[in-house]
Amino acid sequence: MTPALPILVVEDDAALREAVCDTLELAGLAVVSAGGGDAALQLLAERTVSLVVSDVRMRPIDGITLLKEIRYRHPYLPVVLMTAFADVDRAVEAMRAGACDFLLKPFEPKALLDHVQRYRLPEAHANERAIAIDPVSVNLFALAGRVAQSDSTVLLTGESGVGKEVVARFIHQHSARSKGPFVAINCAAIPDSLLEATLFGYEKGAFSGAQQAQAGKFEQAQHGSLLLDEITEMPLGLQAKLLRVLQEREVERVGGKQPVILDIRVIATSNRDMADAVARGHFREDLFYRLNVFPLLIPALRQRGEDIAPLARHFLAQHGLRAGRPGLRLSAAAETALRQHAWPGNVRELENVMQRAVILAPGDRVEIDSLHLAAAAPLAPSAAPRREMAAPTTTVAASPAAPRNANKMSEVEREHILATLASVDGSRTLAGQRLGMSERTLRHKLRQYRLDGFLKT
Repeated sequence: MTPALPILVVEDDAALREAVCDTLELAGLAVVSAGGGDAALQLLAERTVSLVVSDVRMRPIDGITLLKEIRYRHPYLPVVLMTAFADVDRAVEAMRAGACDFLLKPFEPKALLDHVQRYRLPEAHANERAIAIDPVSVNLFALAGRVAQSDSTVLLTGESGVGKEVVARFIHQHSARSKGPFVAINCAAIPDSLLEATLFGYEKGAFSGAQQAQAGKFEQAQHGSLLLDEITEMPLGLQAKLLRVLQEREVERVGGKQPVILDIRVIATSNRDMADAVARGHFREDLFYRLNVFPLLIPALRQRGEDIAPLARHFLAQHGLRAGRPGLRLSAAAETALRQHAWPGNVRELENVMQRAVILAPGDRVEIDSLHLAAAAPLAPSAAPRREMAAPTTTVAASPAAPRNANKMSEVEREHILATLASVDGSRTLAGQRLGMSERTLRHKLRQYRLDGFLKT
């Protein structure tokens, strides 16, 4: 059983720190403590907690400064402040900086426990890496949380790099299957000849080299969730077999005769327009409807602009810590440049930019030059994200056909892919690495661009 995530108590008065920790431990809660802001930040860099309870009057880093630093590095983490001074101005400043609430000293143990129970993160949410600040993202994860309570099949669509696997894991973590396995398979990354055996498993002697029986991804996901990533890259012949498995809720290994009854939740993803793939004959219509029980269209990063800076800070802190540079911060100008970038590669591109900035930044402050966004064109006023996503609830939950949005997404993706290919002199291998895309998927897209007349050779 995984141990519960602890509550972090930050207090420079050793006697009071011990008293607060004792109160929480007597209530059966896991606790870690720090004697000041520096120690607290170091501890947060090393482990995950479910809540921070901090004093305000501390030196050299006071509680308000610590709060702002936590909001910068860990935007999802709740903070409750303790103070013996009922100072309205500081209370207002703290609430504006993101504090959940205040505890006025001296306080009763029940008041502390009430605040802890009200604000600490649930186990699943505390472990996830989903950062949702923009109202569009908040709406998306609210819908994902609702479908997680059911056992419905979910179809996640959206541009490459928007975070479809993050949403899939969120659904799994918030479902009744969260104690079971989460198994993911990228249908575009496995050769066609091996994909069937990988999905369904095989018996000993089923084919040359099958020296022992092997359970497939479906069996490995028993009592949990199976993510079929890039489902539209699956060969048509295998799509028919997948349809039968989804209909019958049982699977037969390659070379086997005994069906295995399945108890799994299926989540599928695609960065293509599914309705268009069906119309072109690239994807089975019956399989599409079998998967499309609960469709979620994940907005592009440029359509949820308020997420950009928090995500950038998160990636900067994450990669900075790994590189031994935990003190890195973004300048105001760098944050503005990040918000104005079009992000054709979405969250994946943003993480790559921040990883590059960790390497290139000469000091502790990341400036625009270290981002290397010189080739990026700012969004035109007419492409304002909020107008494009004017009805996020309807858009997220609607059928993925949405031709206008899909066409726009396809155009941006096509331009980005072709520009990347040109920058590496036509090398598909290098282009795939830069795009975070398998060479097989890239070949498929380039073949389609040739058929559509966008690529001559």
